[in-house]
Amino acid sequence: MKLSKNFTLEELIASPTATRLKIDNTPSQDVIRNLQQTVTYILQPARNHFGPLKVNSGYRSPALNVAIGGAKNSDHTRGQAVDFEVPGTPNNVLAQWVADNCPYDQIILEFFITGQANSGWVHASYTPTPRRKLLIAHKDGKKTVYREVRSF
Repeated sequence: MKLSKNFTLEELIASPTATRLKIDNTPSQDVIRNLQQTVTYILQPARNHFGPLKVNSGYRSPALNVAIGGAKNSDHTRGQAVDFEVPGTPNNVLAQWVADNCPYDQIILEFFITGQANSGWVHASYTPTPRRKLLIAHKDGKKTVYREVRSF
């Protein structure tokens, strides 16, 4: 099923972990509608600007989210978030472009290391009532720490 010119439902629900653990990652119709909005407002504009991009994680069923250790209230479980990268583009540049050019709820620059352009990834979420939060995530021991920022 096509969600936009360049994105399919299949790539937004693909998960090697779900396949390996035999977890059903089939979204409901409500989740598919949310994925279409996330693609329309975030992924397709980024694709139009940067060219091909790599989706690392889109929809996660609640069971899959638990299996990978995702946040309890993850927007991924509602189809409202995507983790992605653009090969050859530093992730902080991608995160800032999304912040400057797309409607969003949250953008998290996850595990980016200054001086290592393609370290980490960008988490972006879309909801109809956005908080417009920009965050940087890093590890402090085993714990993930989030820090709100004004720009990347």
